[in-house]
Amino acid sequence: MTRDDLFNINAGIVKGLIETIAEVAPKAFILVISNPVNSTVPISAEVLKAKKVFNPQRLFGVTTLDIVRAETFVAEIVGESQPQKLTIPVVGGHSGETILPLISKANPAVTIPADKYEALVNRVQFGGDEVVKAKDGAGSATLSMAYAGFRFAEKVLRAAKGEKGLVEPSYVYLPGVPGGEAVAKATGVDFFSVPVELGPNGVEKVTNPPGGHHRAGEGALGQGC
Repeated sequence: MTRDDLFNINAGIVKGLIETIAEVAPKAFILVISNPVNSTVPISAEVLKAKKVFNPQRLFGVTTLDIVRAETFVAEIVGESQPQKLTIPVVGGHSGETILPLISKANPAVTIPADKYEALVNRVQFGGDEVVKAKDGAGSATLSMAYAGFRFAEKVLRAAKGEKGLVEPSYVYLPGVPGGEAVAKATGVDFFSVPVELGPNGVEKVTNPPGGHHRAGEGALGQGC
């Protein structure tokens, strides 16, 4: 299905779910993983605003699958057998060329051969299409999506219990979260996926990873989007 098709189906479903959450659990952490996240999260925000219970710190768009793919594909190239040992921020949106893996911000630092860089970024952006083709159109990336949802939800729960230092990129409403105004001004958009520090209140603060010093290679990514 195209993302337009997904929108036509999922927009109404998400709207109904969020309306119910607003009534029965208005202070819940809401993790939206229904695609297209770029659209379903703003829909969720508007429903919550209409119900007068919108707390931007508790509404998340789950873009963790992009991060999992970035870690996995980079690990393959650099010979790391455990992708989870890599931390690679992925910012932007959650659709095609809006997905921006910041390879130059990887921790620990990695070196990607120049002749493999463009294909790597494209694979992170369009990995879902690769899965659909592998399944010959009979399915999509369900298992990796389930893992991504678990990984993000677990971090939110751990942070809610007081664990510190938990950071994961998420698609959030920038004007309503600590540190978000600067990112909104830099990007010109209200919703953007950025690294989020999680805590008992949800979004404790967001960071703008492209800001500051740029290492070699990052400029090429910007041109590619």
